[in-house]
Amino acid sequence: MYLPPHFSEHDRAALHALVEAHPLGALVTQGPEGLDANHIPFLIMPGKDGAPDRLEAHLARANPALAAIGDGAEVLVIFRAEQAYVSPSWYPSKHEAHRQVPTWNYRVVHAHGRAVLRDDERFLRPLLARLTKVHEASLAQPWKMADAEKSYLDARMKEIVGLEIVLTRLEGKSKLSQNKERRDIEGAAQGLAEHGAPALGAAMLAAAPKG
Repeated sequence: MYLPPHFSEHDRAALHALVEAHPLGALVTQGPEGLDANHIPFLIMPGKDGAPDRLEAHLARANPALAAIGDGAEVLVIFRAEQAYVSPSWYPSKHEAHRQVPTWNYRVVHAHGRAVLRDDERFLRPLLARLTKVHEASLAQPWKMADAEKSYLDARMKEIVGLEIVLTRLEGKSKLSQNKERRDIEGAAQGLAEHGAPALGAAMLAAAPKG
């Protein structure tokens, strides 16, 4: 990923927070037929006592990506947060010097690591319980694995394989117009808010230089 210093995000907590808020990752693998991508919800698991961070997920047993992953394959997972087109017309300076061009702002995290397939219930069942707890938490009546008949759940579990990715590199890019004047950032943020992307505008204001 092209990563100019002023767009680079190094804060580990911020990187983890983006993954947690936008957990549907694009898992990129290299197989016999070339590059492939699968879109999968992940959990990010912080490493403890110096251990590397991990990503955990599961794949359908019928997914051809299992053959490409094997045991120890290098993979890339891409997580994307807010993104939108930014018009130069939103910059106050454009109307003075007409020296601005369109751009696209976004926040992404690239997670690099080695994938391990975990085809055992001791890994899968706790993983499914954590995924369920996270994504059902906002509902008035959260669904629980215990709500399903055991025989039905056991059959569904046989159709999936666990995936653990031990991360070797976690890099983030927050392209939020940090290379612009404060007034231009504020103008673009207002334009985004008026055109359906207020969250991106808020992120730009939060990353803007003070004053």
